[in-house]
Amino acid sequence: MPAKSNRLAAIDIGTNSIRCIVVEVATNGKFKILDDEKATVRLGEGLFRTGELTPASWQRAIEALSRMKKVVDGYRVRAIEAVATSAVRQAANGREFIDLVAQEVGLTVEVISGEEEAELAVLSARHNFDMEGIPHAMIDIGGGSVEIITAFGGHVEELVSLPLGAVVLTERFLKSDPVTVDEEERLRKLIRTTLNERFEEGFPAHCLLGSGGTMNAIASMVMAMGKEAYQSVHGYDILRSQVVHLLAMLLRKDLKERRSVPGLNADRSDIIIAGVTVVDELMRFFGANVLKINERGIREGLILRGLRRHGLVPEEEPPRTWREAILEFARSCHFDEEHSLHVTRLALTVFDALSVHFDLGERDRQMLEAAAILHDAGYLISYDSHHKHTYLLIRHADLFGFTPREREIIANVARYHRKALPKKKHESYARLASPDRLLVQQLGGILRLCDGLDRRRNSHIRTLECTLTKSTFTLKVLDQVDVSVELFGGKAKGDLFEIAFGRKLVLTAL
Repeated sequence: MPAKSNRLAAIDIGTNSIRCIVVEVATNGKFKILDDEKATVRLGEGLFRTGELTPASWQRAIEALSRMKKVVDGYRVRAIEAVATSAVRQAANGREFIDLVAQEVGLTVEVISGEEEAELAVLSARHNFDMEGIPHAMIDIGGGSVEIITAFGGHVEELVSLPLGAVVLTERFLKSDPVTVDEEERLRKLIRTTLNERFEEGFPAHCLLGSGGTMNAIASMVMAMGKEAYQSVHGYDILRSQVVHLLAMLLRKDLKERRSVPGLNADRSDIIIAGVTVVDELMRFFGANVLKINERGIREGLILRGLRRHGLVPEEEPPRTWREAILEFARSCHFDEEHSLHVTRLALTVFDALSVHFDLGERDRQMLEAAAILHDAGYLISYDSHHKHTYLLIRHADLFGFTPREREIIANVARYHRKALPKKKHESYARLASPDRLLVQQLGGILRLCDGLDRRRNSHIRTLECTLTKSTFTLKVLDQVDVSVELFGGKAKGDLFEIAFGRKLVLTAL
């Protein structure tokens, strides 16, 4: 059967694991994942000691690649982008392995340099995060190496590959169970020395963008410790203090105990301490207090590179903003653009009148704007219970520029624009942290009110005058039109607003 011209596969043969992803590209250049498989084969096992890939790891890799190749062939992809990284690059018998893969599996594999790995990580990071004007460092930790890219906004300053992978460092330094203080100190000394020698001058990064299995594991563990249950770790924010506390906890446990740590895959439990130590030292070195997780990493970079190579997307994608991404998603749901954008304008006017008095910040404003634009997205499914459909659509959407926590808040705010008020028996609301529940009430109260103020969906209310006192919040409509229906709608849907802000709502017109 002929190949599907809009399908592409990427295979990343790393030191610790092999990842395979299959995607389908739409006419607008966006792609969706059809299949995503991972096999932990430890190809780099014993490499530091012998300088070669061992027969056992070699065989595990061949078996995994054979299985993945059959899966990929089933999707009839246009092409396969396959690369091997640190372990194969460094092994004396790496070329023999590549030749055998071609012979036995029928797969052509490109051995890429550390710098090329870094470039793929950059492609993925820029596809997922808006870092305009922000000094940051992109970090991809594998089993054999760590790729570090320093950048300011869209301008890369330096790409570096260092032999500080989780498997290599574990085999070299962490031989006791549990890990001893002396072993941990020697590991830290090596990491610090390596960083100081490679980076002559400090690069103050506001945050790190992290990809790779270690980064995803850190996010999963921190999320589990906080009893959070977001859809994925992609875009998740982690503080330096959380990394420090996580590492301290892991160091107290032996291997058997680490295997039962919530959020940690048992296959990674033996190398996780080395990986987290590298992250801790990188955050210290760059002075970064926030680590943002890029769940996709190099394998997505491979897909993006492949799409460009095969002419399936433009060579250079125009930079996008969170607002553009929200509008794109809303349009894909066939939203009522005039009504939704009008409600958004009203909601932001009310927000601006309240923000200083209730300590609401710019990021809260952006979440309200996103929720207001998307509040009726659930019409795509049906009118009945469309507010609940809206919640599910937003929760499962890939909202560019927002963290998992922020996506959950946006989904809840949009969900409460109609019908029942937030209740602790609502699972989606109850699992939020207490401050986030209050924020959902506040932003949801504003959205609910402003949706009522466009009851006839005719954008009659154009100008509002807002007055806040200790006991009331007055909205005066300054337009010379009949807005009696809109005022009735606003009063009917002002219940959550009054609860959230502790003020009686007064609606008047000229």
